[in-house]
Amino acid sequence: MRRRTVSAAIALTIGALTLGALAPPAVSSARPDTVQQRLNALVRADGMPAALASVQDRNGRTHTYTAGVGDLATGAKVPRDGQVRIGSNTKTFVAVVVLQLVAERRVDLDAFVDTYLPGLVRGEGIDGRRITVRELLQHTSGIPNYSNDLGDDVRYYTPRELLATALRHPADFDPGTNWKYSNTNYVLAGLLIEKVTRRPLADQIDRRIIKRIGLHHTYFPAPGDASIREPHPHGYLRESADAPLRDITEIDPSWAWAAGQLISTGSDLNRFFSALLAGRLLPPAQLAQMRSTVPAEATFGPGARYGLGLVSRPLPCGGLAWGHGGSFPGYETRGGATDDGRATHLAVTTQLTDEAARMNLDRAADTALCGG
Repeated sequence: MRRRTVSAAIALTIGALTLGALAPPAVSSARPDTVQQRLNALVRADGMPAALASVQDRNGRTHTYTAGVGDLATGAKVPRDGQVRIGSNTKTFVAVVVLQLVAERRVDLDAFVDTYLPGLVRGEGIDGRRITVRELLQHTSGIPNYSNDLGDDVRYYTPRELLATALRHPADFDPGTNWKYSNTNYVLAGLLIEKVTRRPLADQIDRRIIKRIGLHHTYFPAPGDASIREPHPHGYLRESADAPLRDITEIDPSWAWAAGQLISTGSDLNRFFSALLAGRLLPPAQLAQMRSTVPAEATFGPGARYGLGLVSRPLPCGGLAWGHGGSFPGYETRGGATDDGRATHLAVTTQLTDEAARMNLDRAADTALCGG
């Protein structure tokens, strides 16, 4: 894989968006319903190599859908509920761990970052003695986004290298005075978790969330692991509008770390967001803080608001969807869950650079959440 190819993908990626019981059995949908039609259109009209979805209704029944081809080289089918790189959905997992530490009185949302990471956050207009933990989780810190500036050096990155990349730039604004999406905020949240717990971030996510609610197909790749463990559709990159698709499935994910490194499936994401909204991961006080939002339309679209690692979007059928969404080289995911038990997550196997295609993916997710 050429370095510039992967670098171009990173430049486009996550910064642009960018349950305890056993899961109900998946039901393969044979009829060409509206969700299937939406996925077919993503492949035929928008040029996605593949699209896949897991849709959970109010009664807990799950339907899975696929469209397209899972591997362009072999013509292999798209695996139902296959694993994908979920990008910035990782942020919600990280925010949950921080809020669990808040509930345990080991972290204070309104304490300054320097309380936990003394002297680490310093730059032009950037001072960890003036930025709170809440401002990190809500993207109101003003700290620049490191992923806009990684260059062509595609390799393993440590979290502190990612932070240092961001701190070369001046602050975007004074803490608490504005909102701007920045992956750097979640690198710092991950470092805070490691400092407070004295354990690796991956271990904390695994113990506190993945094992707790039975996410059997979700994991945080180990350092140097560029593969995807279980059946998965291949992910692709198109360097320009007239360029061929390149297979970019295997890539070192360390540049995303706490901002976007997780691998999961649609059904696991449905289980995670449903458990979160049902209060199975956080006490009521911390869940309420997580759902306290500020406007985030510039990144997430009309009516969108950002809480603490959690996005709310109005649905065309009424009510709100709570989720996040993610983008990682080769994959885009959209979806969320509702308070009445519905959940859906869709993935496509190339990053979306066309606004119309993005809107079509969002509409497909809305269609599934609104019941087809």
